[in-house]
Amino acid sequence: MVFARSQYAINYAVLPMEIKNIDNYIDVYLERFSTSRMIGIPLVILVVSLLILGWSVYAHGSPVELGVEFTGGTVVTVVSDSSYMAVEEEFTSRFPETPPFSARDAGGGRVMLQFGPMSEARQTQLNDYISSTYGNDVALKHMSAVYGENLQQSAVKAVLYAFLGMAVIVFLIFKSPVPSAAVVLSAGSDIIIAATLMDLFGIALSLGTVAALLMLIGYSVDSDILLTTRLLKRRGDTDEKIRAAMKTGLTMTLTTIAAVFVLFIVSTFAGLFSSFSRIDIISDISVVLLFGLVTDLMNTWMLNTGLLKWYIARGTPDKKGKRGRKR
Repeated sequence: MVFARSQYAINYAVLPMEIKNIDNYIDVYLERFSTSRMIGIPLVILVVSLLILGWSVYAHGSPVELGVEFTGGTVVTVVSDSSYMAVEEEFTSRFPETPPFSARDAGGGRVMLQFGPMSEARQTQLNDYISSTYGNDVALKHMSAVYGENLQQSAVKAVLYAFLGMAVIVFLIFKSPVPSAAVVLSAGSDIIIAATLMDLFGIALSLGTVAALLMLIGYSVDSDILLTTRLLKRRGDTDEKIRAAMKTGLTMTLTTIAAVFVLFIVSTFAGLFSSFSRIDIISDISVVLLFGLVTDLMNTWMLNTGLLKWYIARGTPDKKGKRGRKR
């Protein structure tokens, strides 16, 4: 036991100081990253994300792939011993004019296929083939294109209204354009980069992922307001206030990421270890939240922090509108 303790002490002693605790991580980060680097790196990633989404709009008509809820069509879930790729090939060869545009393993020996809008005659042919081949152990969900278009418009309005409401409330809290704009920019960047990752990983925009994007607004604003409040409404050295805010904020966000990651594992891979099947909507929500939460670490503690440091360094206006009074 004595040997084990001494060995542990020796190993700990040779570790670099910056990895012994979170305070040292933060100190190294603040020393190595200037204000311009804090602002510049996230802005470059944001611009690249906008270019990727713009290309997707030009090439496909939408920034991310739209799920059947927004385009209309049919979702078919069948039980098969074959892989989802083999089942997709089966339906593609059987219905070459209206093949499935998406197929994936739904867990528990199930395969989920998504078809686009089709005529009533072809829909009847598809239903008959499924019934005759796979029996009654089949789940079918139909959605009209008109209904999907209405949902698409409602989803866009929901995101815009939530974002605008957040921007108004933030401005009322801080009553200053630069800190308020920093919070809004950081939250907006979270949404844009998360949407870009959805596009790159082929995650369709569904009712579940729209809900995840709405939740991201709350998560991102939470840490941004924590940071802004600590820096603007408390006295003391700026770096010391950033350290205190980062310790609290990183603990909050990393705890949430850990919980959401467990949710993603359970909802996505439960079928591999138990009789429970994959829960698609929970899996989609959790992966989009992971994208956004990881992105929020960068946008809050680089972009927003850099903008606030610049704002404080240039001086905040006093009651007569003059500048030069620094916190």
